Amino acid sequence: MELKQKNGEKTHRSINAFFIIFLVIVSCYVASLFIPPGAFDRQVVNGRTIVVPNSYHAITKKIMGPQAIFQAIPYGLENSASMVFLVVIVAGCIEVYKRTGALDKGIARIVAKSNTVGSNTILVGIMIVFSLMGGFLGWNEQIVPFIPMVISMCLALGYDVLTGLACSAMVDMLSFSISPTSVYTVGISDEIAQLPMFSGAGFRTVILLIFDIIIFTYVLHYAKKVKEDPSKSLVADLDDSSFRIDYTEAAKEKMTINQSVSLILFVITFIIVIYGVAKLKWSMNDLSAAFVFAGIMAGIICRLSPNEIIDGFIEGAKGGFGPAMVIGLARGIQWILQKGGTIDPIINAISKPLMQLPSWATAIGVLFVVSLLNGVITSGSAKAMALMPILIPLADLIGMTRQTMILAFQFGDGLTNSLWFTSGTLLIFLTIGKVPLKRWYKFIWPLIIMLFGVAVVSLIVATNVGFGPF
Repeated sequence: MELKQKNGEKTHRSINAFFIIFLVIVSCYVASLFIPPGAFDRQVVNGRTIVVPNSYHAITKKIMGPQAIFQAIPYGLENSASMVFLVVIVAGCIEVYKRTGALDKGIARIVAKSNTVGSNTILVGIMIVFSLMGGFLGWNEQIVPFIPMVISMCLALGYDVLTGLACSAMVDMLSFSISPTSVYTVGISDEIAQLPMFSGAGFRTVILLIFDIIIFTYVLHYAKKVKEDPSKSLVADLDDSSFRIDYTEAAKEKMTINQSVSLILFVITFIIVIYGVAKLKWSMNDLSAAFVFAGIMAGIICRLSPNEIIDGFIEGAKGGFGPAMVIGLARGIQWILQKGGTIDPIINAISKPLMQLPSWATAIGVLFVVSLLNGVITSGSAKAMALMPILIPLADLIGMTRQTMILAFQFGDGLTNSLWFTSGTLLIFLTIGKVPLKRWYKFIWPLIIMLFGVAVVSLIVATNVGFGPF
């Protein structure tokens, strides 16, 4: 939306993410009043509640009162509490690191390296890190506190806010769409399909590499264009002053031994977190505890007083509170859909046409159907729990391997995370970067079309070769 100022210049104001989510909650409530009610039977298998295939039946309609619109907000926050706290705590940890001076000095040295290795090399390094986070850890919201740092670094290198957002948040989200080892989608799907955990990771890794080559090239092309001519930036007219940090003085100051040790501790914490998620099945609360420890220890090592450490955590938490609230509100969409009994009718209506297609077309159909459904159920794990018990029998019925069906589901779940305005994760990232949704779409659409093309080809190959083990 554009507003005209008195001096004749235009300023751009984007719609607030909270307002968008609230409108979606209202729309879901209205839809629940008209959608015919129905439900699948569910059963508990290995501690997980899954849908019983071919069990859809009509149920008595229960009308929710309009108060459900407002109840969705606190219930959404309650249901996503562990994720909300993780975002807030990591933000607090990073603020403590900033107060030690170690973080600014570390970033200043990376920026200074651009004179020798080139700024493009630094961008590629950043993108590799976030590709690993999304591609192998399956992280999305967890990267929130790191985005402002990446944006500031990209501005210092001569790029724009969109470049910083793209090489961190976008790379993470799109790498997640073909993650070989995500416990949130692949892990749950493999368990429901009774496949070996993370089987097929080799083929997925090859596709992830293809994705990354395309994504990296796309981002570097845009970044090069912006650096050569800042007026070509899609966000050139937006205020980025809050991200601009002068690292000149920090680069001149020598990093103390204590600051170096605190940064090493930060890296070790990340390694421990990766191991905990991959091998020890750590929960969000375990991750939060690790960053609480890292923040406190960094403060002690760098000789901050107890009050300075606490103040750092509180100040950082304030900055992370807004993005964390978006996560809770977005979860409210799922709550009101469940409460209104509209999820199962939507799943039933969407799954029926897929049964009429040949196997290769079914795989592609699942990709696009799940992409559409992703706008309603944005949680990958929730969709896996709801859809895989329906999709796996469908794969068996038409002669498609279960592994191929999971791949189709994974593409559909992940590729549109960076498009749907109902995605709390996307809205968080855009809110942090202060990038309007319209500008984001203009930037990302060509890339998404290319990646969808790769996904379709990958599914055709998987169908023809019998991607397995079964």
